[in-house]
Amino acid sequence: MKERATLANWRTAPYNRWAFHHVRELVPSAEIANDPARVTPLPAAPAKLFDERFLSDTDTDGIVALHRGRLVFERYFNGMTAETPHILMSVSKSLLGLVVGELKLDVERQVTSLVPELEGTAYRGATIRHLLDMRAGVAFNEDYLATAGPIIEYRKSTGWNPLGPGEAASDLNSFFSTLKEKDGSHWGRFHYISPNTDLLGWVIERATGQRFADLASKLLWKPIGAERSAYITVDRLGAPRCAGGVCVTVRDLARVGLWMCKTGGAWIDDLERGGDPKAWDAGSFGPYYPGLSMHYRSKWYTLRGTPPMLFGMGIHGQNLFVDRTNELVIAKVSSQAQPMDAVRIGLTMRAVADVRKALARA
Repeated sequence: MKERATLANWRTAPYNRWAFHHVRELVPSAEIANDPARVTPLPAAPAKLFDERFLSDTDTDGIVALHRGRLVFERYFNGMTAETPHILMSVSKSLLGLVVGELKLDVERQVTSLVPELEGTAYRGATIRHLLDMRAGVAFNEDYLATAGPIIEYRKSTGWNPLGPGEAASDLNSFFSTLKEKDGSHWGRFHYISPNTDLLGWVIERATGQRFADLASKLLWKPIGAERSAYITVDRLGAPRCAGGVCVTVRDLARVGLWMCKTGGAWIDDLERGGDPKAWDAGSFGPYYPGLSMHYRSKWYTLRGTPPMLFGMGIHGQNLFVDRTNELVIAKVSSQAQPMDAVRIGLTMRAVADVRKALARA
């Protein structure tokens, strides 16, 4: 690449092909420590699951598939290796959802009871559950291609975009105070707002008195037996970018799904059964998954059916698929040019469906 990735272009193709696995060189971060003495082994049992054309057509940087705890497929591209952390974008939200489950917070508690600074905002009356399920009636347009407006100010507050000439430095927690307008009642339609998840990070830190990165290490990263430390981007004051800033190796992302298969429990069961398909249908993401019966619960997408499949999804082609019944986990990270690409989402969902069918018979 003749020009290097910078804070101004790092999420833009072709710079993202390098930047997505060198994020800590562009944005400040906090370590999510693993336990080197407690690594979950992944014995190899190679199988041919995904063809090279699919991997190329979906701009894959790395992919790992586990079946019944065995590593059955693994490939890397664009300078990635098994040791390279890659940004998860909104799969980060799904990891936060697991941390909330481990904390056993009262999800019906109002957000402002923990963060009273937001009493005068659209978050007044919203509960932790509303934020978890993306059903808070807060006016915010999640337009990834916007060049001005609240989403740009949001990115600047997180340290993901550079400041303009003469602009004063912002911070994430201050940004929430600008979200004063509602666009409906809480507990309405599925309304995807990334700041909801960052606010949950603040709620978690306020409720526990601990940094989110440390909690994620203690409650998730060490228990899954991660082989390497992860990290999360933070703003200039240390607030974590829980909505999209977690960076991990693909193997360790797959270990998250393996842990979900092995551990289970009421919170994981609720991901599969507790969502509202009517709220999903009334939201704006359905066209990306045409003809599929789905819901969203606690930061996880659920493809309903027998058996169901949980998955996390992040822009530019990040995914973690978990089929607990068939003990199948597929972790895939990518550097797609478009944030939301319906064609590539469709290719990925069909490829995963084919693998599920093949391994269900195995």
